[in-house]
Amino acid sequence: MTKAALAITALLGSAAMVQAADSEPIQPIKPAANINLGMVDLGKKLYFDPRLSKSGFISCNSCHNLSMGGTDNIPTSIGDKWQQGPINAPTVLNSSLNLAQFWDGRAADLKAQAGGPIANPGEMAFTHTLALNVLESIPGYVREFKQVFGKDKIDMDQVTLAIAEFEKTLVTPNSRFDQWLLGKKDALTKDELEGYKLFKDSGCVACHNGEAVGGNSFQKMGLVEPYKAKSPAEGRVAVTGKDADRFNFKVPTLRNVEMTYPYFHDGAANTLTEAVDTMGRLQLGKKFSKEENAKIVAFLKTLTGDQPAFQLPILPPSSDNTPRPTPFSK
Repeated sequence: MTKAALAITALLGSAAMVQAADSEPIQPIKPAANINLGMVDLGKKLYFDPRLSKSGFISCNSCHNLSMGGTDNIPTSIGDKWQQGPINAPTVLNSSLNLAQFWDGRAADLKAQAGGPIANPGEMAFTHTLALNVLESIPGYVREFKQVFGKDKIDMDQVTLAIAEFEKTLVTPNSRFDQWLLGKKDALTKDELEGYKLFKDSGCVACHNGEAVGGNSFQKMGLVEPYKAKSPAEGRVAVTGKDADRFNFKVPTLRNVEMTYPYFHDGAANTLTEAVDTMGRLQLGKKFSKEENAKIVAFLKTLTGDQPAFQLPILPPSSDNTPRPTPFSK
């Protein structure tokens, strides 16, 4: 076979793999693209900087820990003065693939989401004005904002744009399931493949589909049986005001789900086994056997992709004029 024929055969093989992946309800995650690297580097610093909180102790990474699947692995997050949050912190990983941000979708995109926790009295408990005062008092930040945005004054739009740009890089491609989708047929075991078939045949893919295996629709929690939540949150109704949206929540991504426990908006399910059982009964009216549950869980664990890896940012030091945090003030 000539070199040209070999090249054509390889291209046809690649096209067939892509076509096979496209025929599945789940698609492979793509690496981040069209990223402003300067903005990413600045956003990374802001993401890890606790000085954007009143206490000087809480950062974005506190609740969305990038060493722990982009969440905090507790039912509800801990806010300023040890306040208990009302809802489970969703993972920040692959959040750029969501149709909206927060469980109730009140933020249209990552930029709109980024400013919320800073000014929330139950979270970082600062104000945007105070946060900007801190940033403008730090010479290193003043220089970097000027380099990235070309403006003499820092504003909140720049802060949220930078954080969002960094968060866009937090995608997790190359899971074993993605490798299988792209043609590596030995990437999954027999039980994992049977678990995926159960996942499809049982109807789980009606809500958990696409690149993120979720995150692209709002659905009622408790379709077949009512769900007795441990959280006061009532979902989408808080945004739309429509009673029909009560207990409708954004479907969570199942990417990296073995790392993002506990599960559901109230963090009530501690294990994947428990979550699969509850979802089967409440959403599908189906009681999975122990063996079926184990196979679905095995499949779900194949959705763990390459985790974000980067050098920890070194934050610019405060100046003598930087307002000091007040972690113990009343």
